[in-house]
Amino acid sequence: MSQILTQKTNQAAPKRILIFGGAGFLGANVVRHCLEQAPEATITVVDSLEPAMKSTTDSLKSVADRITFIKGDIRDAGLLKQVVPGADMIFNCAAQTSHPKSFEDPVFDTEVNCIGNLRLLTAIRDYNRDATVVYPSSSTVIGKAIGDVIDESHGEKPLDIYSTNKGVAEKYYRVFHKVYDIKTVVLRFANLYGPYGKNDPAFGFVNYFIGQANEGKPITIYGEGGQTRNVMFVDDATNIMWQAAFRPELIGEVYFAAHHDHHSVKEIAEAIVETFGHGRIEYVPWPDLRQRIEIEKVLISSARLHGLTGWRPKHSLREGLALTKQRIESEQRNG
Repeated sequence: MSQILTQKTNQAAPKRILIFGGAGFLGANVVRHCLEQAPEATITVVDSLEPAMKSTTDSLKSVADRITFIKGDIRDAGLLKQVVPGADMIFNCAAQTSHPKSFEDPVFDTEVNCIGNLRLLTAIRDYNRDATVVYPSSSTVIGKAIGDVIDESHGEKPLDIYSTNKGVAEKYYRVFHKVYDIKTVVLRFANLYGPYGKNDPAFGFVNYFIGQANEGKPITIYGEGGQTRNVMFVDDATNIMWQAAFRPELIGEVYFAAHHDHHSVKEIAEAIVETFGHGRIEYVPWPDLRQRIEIEKVLISSARLHGLTGWRPKHSLREGLALTKQRIESEQRNG
């Protein structure tokens, strides 16, 4: 794939790739995709291993000998001055990713999701304007959906601190492109799932459901589970992130990158229990905070991104869950 993309865009294959937040769920999967697509590249992974985000290097054990790992914080200007120069491609997956936890410590969320991005963009401006930087944002920046289908023309009225700060960070990327010609691409993802996800309801419900089922524990659904979501296997996300770094037509803008299929929360939970062969579903009343920030039914369109690139997610929900189970079991067998 990398050869096809480099021929089309007249870009050489990357020699140096820099990944922030590479020990987290999305970051760990981005690391593996980069290793697959550019096996000759030097890949540097930076992660703060912040306890509040339950970050560890466990997700990188199987690839530790193929990367350079640096324990460091994206807010550290001195560190950025060292690692940003010379990178051809930068993926910034460093983030505080929990909606409820963003209320517990809104200042920390803002420091990571806003100040961290400003630090990185400033370092790129000052030390490496030739790099391309891809930033994964969130579909939740829009708040509650207005209308049947959501696309980039939808307004933004976020319901929590995390989503608010992700939306602010999106604007930083656009401004740094417009003012300094930095090559930025922002992709809004929705409900990613797959291996290396956290078994914690604060960090995404699909991975939490998967973790519970894998351990034979009950899956808790708030209300009746009728709210609908676009959900996407993480391989489809890492695929478009990689493609985006080679696509000059995407530079400087924000795009929804979501699966065209959508399912109710109840349907997702049932598919997970069936796939893993463990766990059970329990229905409980909505906690007050979660109900206040619930975005209800959502159907996202990625037609704009599809029209520009031809990208479409390849994995159905069942296929993605089967691959997730396979990889979790492989990791468990290999320690």
